[in-house]
Amino acid sequence: MSEPFSVRVTVRGYETDVQGHLNQAVYLNYAEHARWALLHEAGITQSVLAARGVGPVALETTIRYKRELLAGDEVDVSCAFTWSASKTFRIEQVITRTDGTVSAEISAVGGVLDLKLRKLVPSPQDLFRKLAKEPSLFGL
Repeated sequence: MSEPFSVRVTVRGYETDVQGHLNQAVYLNYAEHARWALLHEAGITQSVLAARGVGPVALETTIRYKRELLAGDEVDVSCAFTWSASKTFRIEQVITRTDGTVSAEISAVGGVLDLKLRKLVPSPQDLFRKLAKEPSLFGL
């Protein structure tokens, strides 16, 4: 199995809280940034999705905070999809400092919404396989 997709992010001062560490909500922003970066790298843009009348949706997200992040820290945010036979998929993400320290683990359940019917598409992996120039980035 290949390494999961990853993007590097530098923690910015305005993202920290009064204790000086990364605000808990920003971890979600980093995870979302990595997911959209993966989609873009695979050739799936927001305009491509809109033209198909679909959009990704988050159904559940769990964050396990392991070590604090401070302004100036550089982190890699990974993103790996796991597919099943259902309308949903899992996304596993790890936020890791460049020294190898795991700062957070994020596990999410997602789907793809048909924007007209307002229902999940029955086989999101087939849709991603069809739309992606690089479906292997999704483990397909």
